[in-house]
Amino acid sequence: MQLAFDFNLPKSCLLYVPTEVDEFWTAKQRAGHSIHEISYRACYKPQLPAYFVQKFCEPASIVYDPFMGRGTTLIEAQLHGHKAIGNDINPLSIILTSPRLDPPTLADIEKRLSEIDLSNDAEIDQDLLVFFHEDTLREIYGWRTYFRQKQLDKVEAWLQMVACSRLTGHSTGFFSVFTLPPNLAASVTSQQKINEKRNQTPEYRNTKELILRKSKQLLRHSLPDHFWQDDAVLLTESADNTPQIADESVDLVVTSPPFLDTVDYEQDNWLRMWFCDIKVEAGKIWQLKSLEDWVARMTDVFVELHRILKRTGRIAFEVGEVRKGAILLEDAVFQASVAAGFVPEKLMINAQHFTKTANCWGVSNNNKGTNSNRIVILKKDG
Repeated sequence: MQLAFDFNLPKSCLLYVPTEVDEFWTAKQRAGHSIHEISYRACYKPQLPAYFVQKFCEPASIVYDPFMGRGTTLIEAQLHGHKAIGNDINPLSIILTSPRLDPPTLADIEKRLSEIDLSNDAEIDQDLLVFFHEDTLREIYGWRTYFRQKQLDKVEAWLQMVACSRLTGHSTGFFSVFTLPPNLAASVTSQQKINEKRNQTPEYRNTKELILRKSKQLLRHSLPDHFWQDDAVLLTESADNTPQIADESVDLVVTSPPFLDTVDYEQDNWLRMWFCDIKVEAGKIWQLKSLEDWVARMTDVFVELHRILKRTGRIAFEVGEVRKGAILLEDAVFQASVAAGFVPEKLMINAQHFTKTANCWGVSNNNKGTNSNRIVILKKDG
């Protein structure tokens, strides 16, 4: 289909691309493999990358996510027998992803937990007592010391990943008192208000017991024999500059970029980053406030994706609606991707309840993005 630009037209008509609305995959919370069940802000369900991996990949393909977050795309790639490459400027993503690409056995986890001594006399940050009982906080300091002292083996890396994911949350399965969901770390001031409103004080949580419990949940589904691979590549580069990835080597990209001005990934993860001793240079984690800045950065990303994608490859680029639907980021994706040499094949809208449509942008259901995913499918021009 011929692409048409006319900057005198409304933004939503800058490009004419086929639109498909359907329930391409289930939105059920527990339909994916249990190994995925680590919370992370703005992550998509594993059914999304699974759909595109099955649709576009031949045996032993290379699947890449330039904004890997918790690693959903990479894990799905390995589950289906493909090689995984992931990138995220925040090293927290590697801590959350790498251990689940090469998990230890439950027996090894339980044995190691029994051997670790968490006792310590560290001076604790009193502010953190709004989240944790003092004895729990001392155990957390013990974990931080333990992980800091050595090059982690696969069991230790797993323990760090699980402990990091269990720091704060809204049930007794977390180390903290009741707080925001685990993908949204409250500030100290906000937690003080939550405690006052709920008339609550932190109770002791046995961190080893909770780590073992969560490990059992993550590993409750069996993994295919091919899952354990030692060739996954995990990077912490800016998504527009990944020289470690060879030209025209990637078969499929499945990703969701930083949304426009809606998510502060660093603030949301401040407690996890403290636990893991992660400091990221100011400004390196993108939080783009203007649409023009977003398009400019995504154009740079698409230029890099054009370099590494095979001629026959595809990109599935999942975007959300922001500012109550006033801005549809797929319009911006079309502009940025075409400028980098891509052709948008279609816009796919996965909706749990849908009305079939084939018009340009006349999608009447789920138009606030609350029960749908919007994915732009791209291929190389020519």
